[in-house]
Amino acid sequence: MTLSPDTPVAELVTDQPGRARIFEELGIDYCCGGDRSLAEACQNNDLDPDTVVRMLDAAIETRPSDTRDWSEAELGTLIDHIVETHHEYLRTELPHLEQLLDRVTSAHGAEHSWLEPTMEVFQTLKLDVETHIMSEEQRVFPSIRTLESNGSDPETADLDEDGIEKMIREHDDSGTALERLRELTNGYTPPEDACPKFRAALQGLEELEADMHQHIHKENNILFPRARSLA
Repeated sequence: MTLSPDTPVAELVTDQPGRARIFEELGIDYCCGGDRSLAEACQNNDLDPDTVVRMLDAAIETRPSDTRDWSEAELGTLIDHIVETHHEYLRTELPHLEQLLDRVTSAHGAEHSWLEPTMEVFQTLKLDVETHIMSEEQRVFPSIRTLESNGSDPETADLDEDGIEKMIREHDDSGTALERLRELTNGYTPPEDACPKFRAALQGLEELEADMHQHIHKENNILFPRARSLA
């Protein structure tokens, strides 16, 4: 694929997954906002598109991606990867982060007023994501597996309206919550007097954001469009 400011950012990441690393560093949304062109995304982030194109070119030349290209994998294989990599990460990390943030907020909330709303946004996100991944595993993913194996049938007839579309809307909600967490924490920047636990909580939130961006990208921009093409 030829790099161009007119190319949607999701296509750039699907073509070369390693580009996600650059977008994360620049704060460019390539999952929920992946249908925007690179030029539009750069405009929203006050970035020069030509400079970003050069950065993406340099990343490909000097740092080849060690991430699998999922655009041609069997859908069942991609689903297994999402569950085993991203869903399991969330099941482990969300309770750990909640406990850590609770302790940090209790200890430092009086000095740092943004910790309380950060905790509230995180707890809402946690509850929504836990419900979301359960819906995917119990209903949406099995229907996609059926589509891939047997084609469209009555069991998969309402997958798009009641399944995929709902999942995408919930992804948008998660993306909004992640943006709010980044805003509240000033880009996950710890205060100068932050203790190790405080710093670990902010680092954990930043890692959560990066993993969820990759997760949502694989579903919104690869898995779901390919499933729709089979329906």
